[in-house]
Amino acid sequence: MKKIGLLTAAALISLSASALAAPINQMAANETAIGIGTKESYIEHKVTNKATLGAEYADRDEYGDQKDAYLQYDVIGSEVKLIGGYRWDMPGDKNNLYGGLALATPKVMGFSAYASYIAGRDFNETQVGINQNIIANVDLNVNYHNLKPDEGHHENGVGVGVTVKF
Repeated sequence: MKKIGLLTAAALISLSASALAAPINQMAANETAIGIGTKESYIEHKVTNKATLGAEYADRDEYGDQKDAYLQYDVIGSEVKLIGGYRWDMPGDKNNLYGGLALATPKVMGFSAYASYIAGRDFNETQVGINQNIIANVDLNVNYHNLKPDEGHHENGVGVGVTVKF
C-alpha cells in the first residue's frame, strides 16, 4: 500500500511539474544510472572511484531541447562534487561551458538529499531534491529546479523522476 501511495504522489507531482534536471546520484565505480523525469532523460557512468561522465536531454518549456555533456568529480567522499560541462541549444542559439558544485547527504533509511548549482556565461541553475530508494536498484527523485537564463524567462518548478542503476 505504501508503494502505491508513493507512485500516486509521483504521478500527481509529474503532472504539475515545470522542469527538472538530472539528480545528483551517489554511485560506485563502474556503475551506470539511467533516468527519466518530467521533462528530461539522462545517462551517467562512474568511470573511476571519483569521476562520473554523463549526458542529458532536457525539454524546456520555452527554450526547446537542450543537451548537456558533463563530468562530476567527487572531492570529499561522494558527498561533495565539482561539476563541469557543456550545454547546447541555449536561448538565442548559444552554447555554454559551465561549472558548479553539488552537495549530497549520505543515504539514511533509503533517503539521500542533495543541492546543486551550476553556472555558465549565459545562465545559472539551482536544484535541491531527495532521492528515495524504492526497490533494489530503482530510485524515485523529487526536486525543486530553478533555471535562470540571461535571455528569456526563468523556469522553475517541482519535478519527479525515476533512476535505474546497474
